[in-house]
Amino acid sequence: MAKNTVCVWFDKEAEEAARFYAATFPDSRVGKVMRAPADFPSGKAGDVILVEFTVAGIPCVGLNGGPAFRHSEAFSFQISTEDQEETDRYWNAITGNGGQESECGWCKDRWGISWQITPRVLTEALAVGGGEAKRAFEAMMTMKKIDVAAIEAARRG
Repeated sequence: MAKNTVCVWFDKEAEEAARFYAATFPDSRVGKVMRAPADFPSGKAGDVILVEFTVAGIPCVGLNGGPAFRHSEAFSFQISTEDQEETDRYWNAITGNGGQESECGWCKDRWGISWQITPRVLTEALAVGGGEAKRAFEAMMTMKKIDVAAIEAARRG
């Protein structure tokens, strides 16, 4: 396990989520799956308790901690995409597998984890600043999934 790891709380589906992420994003994998050695408040001995996994190069551990805590947008994975095809692929994988759309490039997967599917053209426009950033930002504010062509048109004015 890495020295610093993102811990993501799940009710009981950490292994299922980790396998979905590994199948969806490059540089992702499932590592060790650890089972509880004894009963615990939300499970029994032998149930999966921890899953080591990597999402787009970021080491994580999924903890099956039970229903006590719910996810919020205060935590999200941000995936940078190169073009509309890649944006569509990730967006559709997340929302098409029981997830839901939100605003401005945000969506949630079926486990309630928030994702920002963000084309580089948008972050590059915001980094430039000035009128170009303002136009790209205003265009983004009208979108759910980011439309790369619309952001590029907004950048040009």
